[in-house]
Amino acid sequence: MKFLRQLLESIRFAWQALRTNLLRTVLSLLGVTIGIFSIVAVFTFVDSMNMGIREQIDSFGKGVVYVGKWPWVMSNNYPWWKYINRPTMKYNEFKYLSDNLENSQAISIIDGRQTTLKNENNSMETRLMGVSQDYNKISDVLVESGRYFLSNETDNSAFVVILGASVKEALFPNRGDVIGETIKINGIKFKVIAMMKKKGEDLISLGGSPDDQAFIPYTTYASLFQKDQPEPDIAVKAYDWDKGQETLEGEVTGLMRSRRGLKPTQDNNFSINRLDGAVKFFESIFASMNVGGGIIALFSLLVGGFGIANIMFVSVKERTNIIGIQKSLGAKNYFILFQFLFEAVFLSLIGGAVGIFLVWMMSFIDFGSLKLVLTVGNVMFGLLTATFIGVLSGIVPAWVAARLDPVTAIRSK
Repeated sequence: MKFLRQLLESIRFAWQALRTNLLRTVLSLLGVTIGIFSIVAVFTFVDSMNMGIREQIDSFGKGVVYVGKWPWVMSNNYPWWKYINRPTMKYNEFKYLSDNLENSQAISIIDGRQTTLKNENNSMETRLMGVSQDYNKISDVLVESGRYFLSNETDNSAFVVILGASVKEALFPNRGDVIGETIKINGIKFKVIAMMKKKGEDLISLGGSPDDQAFIPYTTYASLFQKDQPEPDIAVKAYDWDKGQETLEGEVTGLMRSRRGLKPTQDNNFSINRLDGAVKFFESIFASMNVGGGIIALFSLLVGGFGIANIMFVSVKERTNIIGIQKSLGAKNYFILFQFLFEAVFLSLIGGAVGIFLVWMMSFIDFGSLKLVLTVGNVMFGLLTATFIGVLSGIVPAWVAARLDPVTAIRSK
């Protein structure tokens, strides 16, 4: 109990010292404030970008494998010559997989290209997507009004279209409901059956924003662009991605090799891709950003730490006489040490808290497609870092104060 009382008394002395020298306290904590603000801001921006990209990639289909001609390789030395002569995916292969897969929740054939959509004098170059019936079970198709494709429309090459929010606004400016209206694609009339909700800008572009896209049945798309030789992918979604991804990929591989008559010694003439490869690619970039930003911020913390250490040495010099009186009255060395150590830690923690508060205030600023989120983990990291800097900066001055000879200290001026 005696130790606890002395510990609390040390905290009280440290707090009073900070309040007595308010201007010096404010100037001392500025360096730590800037350092903690910098490092927490960097980690918060990177974490927010990471979360935003993960959410965007998940919207394209979590737990989905894409079977196609080309592998998705993010590299400067892409060996395209290995894959150029591979056969493209065929609609009958999609039907074969659809009929025979046992571990898939949904399957869709997908292709897309830039083309111009027209409505009288209005037109827009759009990412036109050809999709089959289950595409809305694989990727988010957020219909605001109207309906999704019917099975007979996707099977029988119906001339119907779903418009993204920006496409609808470009073709039908200042119009509300346009369900039932017609537009032209390659000179052919299509009936508008749905409009999609506005999503806004994305952090990354994976095929473009849904706002700038339009969707038609794949069979219609294939007949429309038959001369241009479509190169679709087949998207397959697993029932349980965490446990069944290897099973699904193995089943898809076996069925595709069987369908194409590949011998055991022959390599696959198709690729199986996953969007989590993109996640890993961005994670490596974010890890580098964290390291680089952290190193820069640590220089600010270093300056702040030296500032606190300097002020603590001045504080020890100013209060040498008081230290001597306290020790002559029986104060232990750890009582003196804790006074100055707590003062340094308080200085650093206050500076860190102000820096974290500034980052929190930044979260209310509109950064467009980036939603800034200050996580509890980053707050705790900032406070722990500030505490560490305080201990590191204050331990030497506190140790010097604790080791002072009481007689010499009392005689000092």
